[in-house]
Amino acid sequence: MRTAVFEQPASDATTVSVGDDELYEVIDGKRVRTPPMGVFAVWTAFRLARFLANFADESLGWAITQALFHLPAPINRDRRPDVALVSYERWAKDRPLPATDNAWDVVPNLATEVVSPTDSVEELEQKIAEYFRAGVQLVWVVHPTRSKVHIYQSPTQITVLSNNDVLDAGTVVPGFHLALAELFTTATEAPVVTNGSGPAH
Repeated sequence: MRTAVFEQPASDATTVSVGDDELYEVIDGKRVRTPPMGVFAVWTAFRLARFLANFADESLGWAITQALFHLPAPINRDRRPDVALVSYERWAKDRPLPATDNAWDVVPNLATEVVSPTDSVEELEQKIAEYFRAGVQLVWVVHPTRSKVHIYQSPTQITVLSNNDVLDAGTVVPGFHLALAELFTTATEAPVVTNGSGPAH
């Protein structure tokens, strides 16, 4: 998740060029640009998406990062969760992905926001409420610097997991389980060696 920093009327969005490294959402008819995520947040989002994709790709759904989704009325906004999963029930596996549309016209089953220290709590809560109103079934809010995940089954039904817990998605992604200690392992951590021959198992 990133905090909005710039607004541009949506009518201009079709004529004004946006740089390759600039992400945005469409809020109340305005294109709202967002700053890039921090390296640690990007790394965490990438790892989570990879775990989801490895598990779900064969028979459950599309796992994707940084995709723009159109949330239908009454929300009528384009939101960009950091990680999302769309089941094959909502978008069939053999159905081609949109080749030209900026926003994917489908509501994800699972939306994930990866929090940075500068993110607005008010904005985050608003996005969570919008996700559920649009039909998202489950929201994960990941706090990588605190090694915690907040699981939202509704805007008011929240479970907090820490580094020693196992993350699952219930009936939304049946059978998926991920030890948070594995998710929050950073790329800079040295392997633990027990006999000089390699990492301990």
